[in-house]
Amino acid sequence: MSSVNGDGRPSEQAAKAVDIAAVDIIDYAPHYAADFKRLNIDWLERFFYVEQIDNTVLSDPQRHILDPGGAIFLARLGGEIIGACALIAAGDGALELSKMAVAPHRQGLGVGRRLIERAIAAYQAGPATRLFLESNSKLEPAIRLYLRAGFAHAPKPAAAEAHYERADVYMEWRG
Repeated sequence: MSSVNGDGRPSEQAAKAVDIAAVDIIDYAPHYAADFKRLNIDWLERFFYVEQIDNTVLSDPQRHILDPGGAIFLARLGGEIIGACALIAAGDGALELSKMAVAPHRQGLGVGRRLIERAIAAYQAGPATRLFLESNSKLEPAIRLYLRAGFAHAPKPAAAEAHYERADVYMEWRG
């Protein structure tokens, strides 16, 4: 397959390959707070609605994610933040993979996979003993991505607090 169209422009496949290679996964810094919130609010409004817990966490990620021992990772293409995910300390040695969002115009580039890989590497390098996520069954592409990354469906622990009204899927990372 040619890497250029008949008009001399790069083919869609070639353009995607360039974009994938150009995406950097970086650690969060405070000057990215607006990008982190924007990506997540946009995603929530597209598929569900913004719950109070979402607004609280996204409005102060330092206090609600980083200070308790979590992490935030961002996908950057050029100077644009195009994706995000977080690891949120959930007590009892657990981390929750959460706040996963990719800008609609950048989906299909493997950004979500790269963000999850970075989050899993951070989990493996730290002291946590369990990595889990909560999702929704209508997000079939996301569920497939999680399964490919090593997550498996699991029963929600009886003592686990329900974070989100929209969550009807519970998964744990099995590696």
